[in-house]
Order: sequence, then structure tokens, then C-alpha cells
Amino acid sequence: MTQALIKHDDLFPLAEIDSLFSFSQIHLCSPALAGKPMPHKRPALADLVRGTVMLLMVACFGGRELRAAEAPVWPIPAWQVSTPEEEGMDSAELVKMIVYGKTKSFDSLLITRQGRIVLDAYYAPYTGDIPHNLNSATKSVVSSLVAMLRKDGVLDSLEHPVLDLFADRDPANIDERKKAITVQHLLDMTSGLEWDEGFEGGREQSMIDMRRSPDWVKFILDRSMSSHAPGELFYYNSGNSHLLSALVTKLSGTATLSYADAKLLGPLGIAATFWRKDPQGIAIGGFGLSMRPHDMAKFGYLYLRHGEWAGQQLLPAEWVDAVNHATIPMNARVDPGLTYHNQFWALPDRHVFMAVGYHCQVIMVFPDLDVVAAMTARDFCSFRRMAEGISSAVKSEAPLPTNPEAARLLADAVSDVSTEKPTEVGPAPQIASVVSGKTYRFADNALDIRSVSLSFADRPGYDVELITHNPASPVIRMRGPIGLDGFYRKSEPTPFGLRAVKGAWVSGDTFDVDVQYVGLGEQQKFSLSFSDDKKVLLRGKGRYGREVAVTGEAGG
Repeated sequence: MTQALIKHDDLFPLAEIDSLFSFSQIHLCSPALAGKPMPHKRPALADLVRGTVMLLMVACFGGRELRAAEAPVWPIPAWQVSTPEEEGMDSAELVKMIVYGKTKSFDSLLITRQGRIVLDAYYAPYTGDIPHNLNSATKSVVSSLVAMLRKDGVLDSLEHPVLDLFADRDPANIDERKKAITVQHLLDMTSGLEWDEGFEGGREQSMIDMRRSPDWVKFILDRSMSSHAPGELFYYNSGNSHLLSALVTKLSGTATLSYADAKLLGPLGIAATFWRKDPQGIAIGGFGLSMRPHDMAKFGYLYLRHGEWAGQQLLPAEWVDAVNHATIPMNARVDPGLTYHNQFWALPDRHVFMAVGYHCQVIMVFPDLDVVAAMTARDFCSFRRMAEGISSAVKSEAPLPTNPEAARLLADAVSDVSTEKPTEVGPAPQIASVVSGKTYRFADNALDIRSVSLSFADRPGYDVELITHNPASPVIRMRGPIGLDGFYRKSEPTPFGLRAVKGAWVSGDTFDVDVQYVGLGEQQKFSLSFSDDKKVLLRGKGRYGREVAVTGEAGG
């Protein structure tokens, strides 16, 4: 917000009054205390002073509960829910955020203010009970585990040389610069290791090669050094993050997920999660962790509260402060103002820091506004646009007057996106029965589709083979129901989420397929144009929107 805000506890320092008379602060407006008798042990003068202060507060603020004067609200066992206006936010501004989410293929948008959920929207067919892949937001969870190792003295220093911690390994291409890489360099993406991840849309060659490797940690440690020394330049490198997960496993003596459950996720009350592993069984440090949106917000709330959770200091406060003041330039063309530190992104001019994953899986923390936002999506979004939109919805630290019309618009917007709308479906042409049940195979292509078979009989369905970059399972096969009436048909749930598929004839020879990987933040659309029962032209968009066209033939 651009305007200065005056805190109620600056005007009426209740804690100081209580300290003067040696008794604890009490919030008379709190619903938890409504109707309860006051303690009789308070000195009469103290009661008089405090009563006078509270009367003044009621006179000034209309008897509403004064959020800024409260102790932190903890989402234990679950989040409390409030209205935007009760938490000083404008419902009409939040409607704009929901609409923006529709344009960016959001799966969910959750916003908390002052410890309470004020917006909890889910875009069909996704629902909030489905764990959602965080993609690279996983990195921020891993870095938090490293901070805990340091806090507990298991890791003596963030400046510890990385190769010393992997003394049981025999890395290739060792030189003085590689010996100088520290844990902090890994945290800051400044290790200087040669790496090609296509940070802004290029080919992710190093990621492809790592996935094909039988030993990911060895693959990363064996990398040559680039022309930049450690600490000299930021370059996005998920290999750094995976080494951090390997260090958590090594130093804690237990699996990364087990350590996370014991030290971080468990204390936050985060439900059991799914975390993908490398060939050695190490939780992938750069991606692969799934959480529900409510749990994503809990993780952000831990950082909003300076690493404290219900009276327990889980993370060092100085660690959170360092993240809050990230200063390493990311040199990102998409937004030159982005900075980085400890596996978190930041927009310093908006005073926002974030855990960020591919396709707008984001946990956004606004320290000045007492706000946490969690969003999941199947497309990219503008972090700055989200930060500005959420900030503009914050109008006051005190409750706003009720606004029934804005509240109705917000409720309608949430209901609208959560309700699946059918897409237009054309009539089935004659060729549908001709191609039904036939398998069409394709040469290698950027869509990674190896074969497709569609059934338009009594039980419509699909059967698709996909090429992967995993040597253990280079081809995966997906099959299930397909909606032909404009609505998605869902598969059974899997650890990776579930698939929702629908299709429609858009002309006499072309069938469009829409596949949502619900909970993975991915959506794939492609078309099949049949020239006859022998040949088909496959069209679609590969990663980062590249157009792909390849001809397939029946049989094989």
C-alpha cells in the first residue's frame, strides 16, 4: 500500500498498560472471550484504565474486533475463515484477481489476511482436496530444512565447502573453483557449475540429461565449472537444489521427507504429502513435492511469522529476515526487478518474497500487509501483476464497513470458477466410426506423444503412449474415459493427481483433445486431423508454447 497506516496498538499500547500493572493483555472484543467473566484478581485501577481504553477503542472503531491488536492467529488444526472486509480488504478487488486467474488457467487462489482465509477459490475441475505439485516451489521447502540443520548445529556453517560434505564421492572435473563452492552458493544459485536449464524458455538440456542419469547426485557433482566463479553470478540450476536435498538426507541420517515430516511439515499440521525421488531414493530437491493449497498457505504463514509457529521457533528469525531482504539479481528479462536468496524469489520494490514453481505454483508472502497468498495454475502468470492486485485489495488494518454487493460479486465469482462449463461439441462425422479403436504411431516429437488410440463406441475412451526422459520407464501409457459432451471425464486418483480428459469434433475430419493433469499444474491440448483411416496429422504446442506438427500412421 502507498499510504501510511496507523496501528491501533500504536495509539493504545495495551501491552504497556498491562505491564505497568503486572497482568497479561486480554482482548475484550475477541469472540473467544465474548460473554466470559473477567478475572477477579485484576487491580481495580488496572481494570478502570483498561476499561477506559477499550471504551475509547469501541468509540473509535465501532465495536469491531481490532485485528492489529491481537496476538497472532494460528491455523491449528485448520484455518479460520473471515470476510475480506472484516480483515480490511476489498471484496471487489479480489473479484478482479479471480478473473485474472481465469485468463491464466489457475487451479486455485487462496489469500489469508491477519491469519484468516479471506479468499479460497478453486477452478474446475481442480478441487482443494487434491494435493498439487509445487514444481520448483519445492526448492523453498528444501532450503528451510537446511536452515533447520544449521539451527540445530547439525550443519556447522552455510559457508561449509560442499565437496567436503560429499567426501565419500569422487567427483570429476575438480579444480580450485569447484572446491570453493559452499552450501550458501547452492542456496543462492551461484555455484558456478556449468548448467543449461532454459531459465527463460530455452531447452532444458541439463535437466533432460540429469533425468536420464542413473545417479543424479553424481551427475551434478561431476559437472564442469562455468566461466564464473562461485558467488559471482546467479544462474537458475535445479541441480543445486537437488544437492541440498541430498545433504539433508546425508546430515540428518534419514530421508529428506522423513526429516521434513518431523521438523517442518508435522509441526505445521500439514497432511501426508507425495514427494518424487531420484534413482537412489533421494527426494528431488528441485521439484516433485505436492501439497494442498491450505498447506501451501501454512508454509507461507510460517515465514510471515518470522519462523515462529504457535510459540515454537522452527526457523531462525535471521534466516527469514534474509529471505525477506533478498538482494541477488536474477537478471530475468521477464522482470529485471526480481531478486533471489536461499531458494526464494523476491520483488523488493513491492516488498514481497515468494516460493516459485513452473506454471505459477506460488506461495507469496507480504510482510508489510500481513498477507499470504497461495496459487496453483496450468500456465504462467505475472508475479508483479499478482502482487499489485493483492496489495491493492488491502485497504486498512482495521475492518472495513460491510459491503453486501461486493460480497455477493465475490461469492458469485468463486462459484463461477468452481463450476465446470461445457465446451461446444460438434456432431460426430462419418470418419469417427472408421478411426475408432485404431492406434496411430508417431515419430519422436516435442509433444512426446508416441501413439494415440481413440474409442467412440459405447464407452468412449483414450489410450495414449508418452515418451519420458526417465531411463527406468522411457514410455508410459495412459488410458481412461474421455468426455464427448463438453465435460471432462476424470481418471482414478494417483500419487501424481488425476487426469481429466474431453474431446470434440471441430470439423469433419479434426478431433480436438484436451487433457488436464489435475494436481500437476499441466494441461495438454492437441488436435488429430484424419486424412483417411491410415494417416493422421498431430498438432499441438510443446513446452513454452512451441508449435508442433507430425504425421502418424495406423498400425504397428
